[in-house]
Amino acid sequence: MSERDGIFAGDDPFEIARRWLAEAEKTEPNDPNAIALSTVDAEGMPNARMVLLKGIEADAFVFYTNYGSVKAAEIEQSGKAAFVMHWKSLRRQIRVRGTVTREEGPQADAYYKSRSLKSRLGAWASRQSAPLASRADLMAEVAKVTARQGPNPDRPPFWGGFRIRPYEIEFWADGQFRLHDRFRWIKIEPTGNWDITRLNP
Repeated sequence: MSERDGIFAGDDPFEIARRWLAEAEKTEPNDPNAIALSTVDAEGMPNARMVLLKGIEADAFVFYTNYGSVKAAEIEQSGKAAFVMHWKSLRRQIRVRGTVTREEGPQADAYYKSRSLKSRLGAWASRQSAPLASRADLMAEVAKVTARQGPNPDRPPFWGGFRIRPYEIEFWADGQFRLHDRFRWIKIEPTGNWDITRLNP
């Protein structure tokens, strides 16, 4: 039996990630696509927060945010990010580290249009990560934006996606007596092949 049979089987890590996410969508009670996204500031101090992963492409993972946010500023400064996806129901996780570029073309427009109207208006109203005097001030801004933008707002120029192209992906599954299964995929060259190594738990 191959070391990577069963849930670890396959030669494409993005396909494995899609398969695991599809399983989690059947078992996780909330937000199976939630990721803990990590960035670093200009001094190298790390930062982490939960965001929702919105796409697993042929060679990248995509999420969307306000480009004025702290996370966006830190990504722009370093060009790198990491995240972990963890599913308690499956007792599995995926860790990713990679380089990051913006997604602010037709794909970002299409995703923005797919969101609820209130979420689209909220994206216009929120100056994400900036100080806010009160919730009432935020709701007043939402009302102004609603009157100004109407029922079909375009994507704000300060809001869009980020695409993480990994050079390292790790698939982890819980094992008895904490003897977990871990497989690390590393790509040294962007166009090179993946090197796969089983790791100690």
